[in-house]
Amino acid sequence: MTKPTQDELSLLFERLHDCTLCPRECHADRRTGKLGYCQSGMGYSISTICLHRGEEPILSGKNGICNVFFTRCNMRCRFCQNYQISRNRGPIHEQQLTLEEVVDQIEQILDCGATAVGFVSPSHFIPQMRAIIASLKLRGRKATFIMNTNAYDKVETLASLEGAIDVYLPDLKYMDEGLALEYSDAPSYPQVATRALTEMFRQKAAEIELDENGLIRCGLIIRHLVLPGQVKNSLRCLRFIATELSPNVHISLMAQYHPIPAVSSHPTLGRTLDQEEYEEVLCEMDRLGFNRGFIQSLESPGTYLPDFSQSHPFKNC
Repeated sequence: MTKPTQDELSLLFERLHDCTLCPRECHADRRTGKLGYCQSGMGYSISTICLHRGEEPILSGKNGICNVFFTRCNMRCRFCQNYQISRNRGPIHEQQLTLEEVVDQIEQILDCGATAVGFVSPSHFIPQMRAIIASLKLRGRKATFIMNTNAYDKVETLASLEGAIDVYLPDLKYMDEGLALEYSDAPSYPQVATRALTEMFRQKAAEIELDENGLIRCGLIIRHLVLPGQVKNSLRCLRFIATELSPNVHISLMAQYHPIPAVSSHPTLGRTLDQEEYEEVLCEMDRLGFNRGFIQSLESPGTYLPDFSQSHPFKNC
């Protein structure tokens, strides 16, 4: 199902009346004020739709990618750099848009030269994401559609997206369940995320398809943010990918961790990554045979920090 009919879209939204889209399976009726963990309703709750040039080169290219930032989240990462829009408690920067308004804004950015649309944190907004994709296709747009996700996703939900999503861009945050609970309030994250990645790999495998400009058209890129003081977790994440998926998968190993105000006094989350920590993970990456993907400079912390109170949150990218 790559271009759902109106009836099929209506059925997708029906799932929000008893929401089990993500692994939390809250059974919330999102038509009402009795919302679930993500505190999200039926509408198009979006913080920002913007041109972003700070993603991996094969995503952004010289013209940038059109990123659609959904609000709230089905996780609660204490260190989230998007905390201004991802919190599930208190006020956040958000807009309640109509489908037509969303698609109009995306088209304006595509008309400026972007060729890809990235949906950021869409796990709890799958019907809305599908409706946006369908509307763009009905308008004749042939963009590359990218799902930028924390991987706290159900296999059944991902399977329903086969053929609709061109590129999966998941995180693999943790292989340590205790750490996932402490840092992100995400029960069973390693089991959930590894099953999700396995499904994405089933759909896309290790090879990626590039267009004539070197931009990704189809495939899988797995991101991992190395956290200060948690090298062992990072090594376990890389080992899972290499042994259970493939060392030929494209990896984006990020060093950009920067403490947000909420964790500034935390004994480990309150600091940036040490050079020695990142190099240890890089050495394991080489040892496991990974040779496709991207790494970052240790000067990157702070470079990618957004400010969603501004009309363009990534003024430095």
